[in-house]
Amino acid sequence: MYDPFDVTLEDGDLIGEVELTTTLIIAASESDSHLSTEEIDRILGVAPVPHQR
Repeated sequence: MYDPFDVTLEDGDLIGEVELTTTLIIAASESDSHLSTEEIDRILGVAPVPHQR
């Protein structure tokens, strides 16, 4: 029987953000000190931006 309320809700962007946040939380909880900006960028897969003059 068809149930209009039986739907799968999936937001790929949201799932990706939750995974990144979870990874960052785990890394922070395993660290003995504050994470540096460089460490956070590495964990999140952010490429460094070259300095412009």
